Amino acid sequence: MNILLIGSGGREHALAWKLAMSPLCDTLFAAPGNPGIAEHATLVGLDVRDHAATVAFCATNAVGLVVIGPEAPLVDGLGDSLRAAGLAVFGPNAAAAQLEGSKAFTKAVCDAAHIPTARYVHVKTLDEGLASLGGFLLPVVVKADGLAAGKGVTVAATLGEAEAALGDLFAEAGGEAVIEEFLDGEEASLFVLTDGTAILPFGSAQDHKRVGEGDSGPNTGGMGAYSPARVLTPELEARALDEIVRPTVAAMAAAGTPFSGVLYAGLMLTADGPKLIEYNARFGDPECQVLMARLESDLVPILLAVAQGTLADHGVAQWRDAVALTVVLAANGYPGTPEAGGAIHGIADAEATGARVFQAGTRQADGGIVASGGRVLAVTALGDTIGAARDAAYRGVDAVDFPTGFCRRDIGWREIARADNKG
Repeated sequence: MNILLIGSGGREHALAWKLAMSPLCDTLFAAPGNPGIAEHATLVGLDVRDHAATVAFCATNAVGLVVIGPEAPLVDGLGDSLRAAGLAVFGPNAAAAQLEGSKAFTKAVCDAAHIPTARYVHVKTLDEGLASLGGFLLPVVVKADGLAAGKGVTVAATLGEAEAALGDLFAEAGGEAVIEEFLDGEEASLFVLTDGTAILPFGSAQDHKRVGEGDSGPNTGGMGAYSPARVLTPELEARALDEIVRPTVAAMAAAGTPFSGVLYAGLMLTADGPKLIEYNARFGDPECQVLMARLESDLVPILLAVAQGTLADHGVAQWRDAVALTVVLAANGYPGTPEAGGAIHGIADAEATGARVFQAGTRQADGGIVASGGRVLAVTALGDTIGAARDAAYRGVDAVDFPTGFCRRDIGWREIARADNKG
């Protein structure tokens, strides 16, 4: 079948790489794609905000499955328009994508379904937000209510920081915020595929959100990740599925807005058990890169089963018995104003080490690859242990020539410390 992949980041490069391997995939199209994705797919100049044009492209090119990578087209309702035209779509409709598009919506679902999460208030004005801060101990978490590409979160250690975060969020008209209690514990990400009824656990990972080593500095979209996240033990994963994911899937179905796609549950592993931090309605980036590196199963029939509502008939996914780790190379200035146009060399050299380089913020220029975004490359490698995967990934990183970029050198540090202590 012909497949259309929506998106242009590192997540989509990883998906394209895996989709193109499938014997079920005839032609893979990508809109808009990037130079790395172009190695696996035919890039098309399609504005996916134009739903009618996207539907027409699928009809003209006999597309049998559309895979929507990023969150914005999901929240914009692209899935609704494609499904209305009779197309098989991996990714939720707009109403269900509110689980990512609105943190207040997700909190309301948690309240109704008794899902463990942080205590919170939803505020719609700056004055309301400032007045609400007195009800929380420090540190306190301030979040933008809408899409923020992983960067609209402030963990405020002081009242002044919290007030400043609220001031920033309400600086523009229409802003809303969620103020939450700070949850103490370690974070992990659990991925679950669902067609609105059945669920298929689809791996775990641990992301590194902060820009600086030792998890310091401002939040980013993710500076690296590894999978599996062994801190999410089988027992804790079972609790998360039973207490968080299944009740969410049931609540969305009961509301008439069934969720079909991948539920990415950001979890805090507290002394009281796993609690939901937030949901994403798509694969994470860079978590997708480590998941695809470990996945042995053919991805196409799995996504097709989700899209067609037949997931209950599909068996479990098969995974490599290895650890995958990815290191993000970002442009200098990220997550503020990244430096654009920096030349990138050595991708082939990096892959000669055994790593795989997924491109994110890149474009073709002057016969080569240059940086065009904040997070530019995700250098990904497998290893028998977390330490071996880290070493392999950094060998790939060190083979890349990207003078105007930087990376963290401590991806996987918590798990590596645990492994060292066991040794």
